[in-house]
Amino acid sequence: MRKREKFLISSFVLSFALLGTQYVPLDYRLLGTALLFFVTYVVSAWALFDDLSDIEWLMIVPFPCLYAISVSLFYFLLPENILSKIAVLALFGVGMYAIYLTCNIFSVAKFRTIQLLRAAHAVSFLFTTLLIEFFFANTVFSLHLPFWANGLAISLTTFPLALISLWSIELKQKLDISIIHQAIAVAVLMGELAIGISFLPTTLWAASLCIVGSMYAVLGVMVTKLSGRLFQNTVWEYVGVWIVMLLAFFAMVQWK
Repeated sequence: MRKREKFLISSFVLSFALLGTQYVPLDYRLLGTALLFFVTYVVSAWALFDDLSDIEWLMIVPFPCLYAISVSLFYFLLPENILSKIAVLALFGVGMYAIYLTCNIFSVAKFRTIQLLRAAHAVSFLFTTLLIEFFFANTVFSLHLPFWANGLAISLTTFPLALISLWSIELKQKLDISIIHQAIAVAVLMGELAIGISFLPTTLWAASLCIVGSMYAVLGVMVTKLSGRLFQNTVWEYVGVWIVMLLAFFAMVQWK
C-alpha cells in the first residue's frame, strides 16, 4: 500500500474516531479524548512506520495526536449545530492528511535533501501556532479556571508544540538540551501571558488569539534563528506582528 493511501485511510479513520467522541457521555468525555490520543498514536504509527527512527517516535508521531485532541476538546465547545460540526469534521480530516504529509517529509529528510522541507516547516508552524495552540487556548480559557491553572495549562500544552517545532528545523537524531531549554522558555512565557490575561475582562476569542499571536512571534524568532535566516528585518517583522496583535487585543478588552 502506498504512503498516500495509508495517510488517506488514517485521516478517514481518525475523523470517524473524532465523531465518536461526541457521543461519549459528558462525565467520560476526558476519558474519550485520552482514548482518541491513544488511537491516533497507533494509527499514525501505522501510517508513518516505514521511515520512523528512534527519536521520531517521540517527536513526529505525537504531532497528529496533539492535533487530534486539540480539535476534540474544541469540538465539545461548538454549539449544537450540525452544519458547524460537519464543517469542523471535514477540516479535521484535511488537516490530518496535511500533517501526515508533513511528518513524512520530516522522516525522509534525514536521509536526503528534500526541496519540500521548507514547505513542510511552514505547514508544521502553521498548525502548531495557529491551529493547535488556538484550540488548546480556547479550551483552557472557556473553563474559567483560576489564573494559576490557566498559566499551568497553557504552559503544559505549549511545551510539546514548541519542542516539536524547534526540533524539526535540524531533525537531529538526538534531542539537544538547548532545544528543550528553548521549548521550556516558550512554554513559561505563554504561561505567564495566560496568567496576565486571566485578570483582564476580555473575551474568550481575544484571549486565545493573544496567546496564538504571541507564540507566533516568540517561536517564529527562535525557529528562524535555528534555520540560520535570522536577520534584523525578520525580527522587526515578528515584532511588528506582535505589536499589532497586542493593540487589537487591548482594543477588544471590555474596560469598565
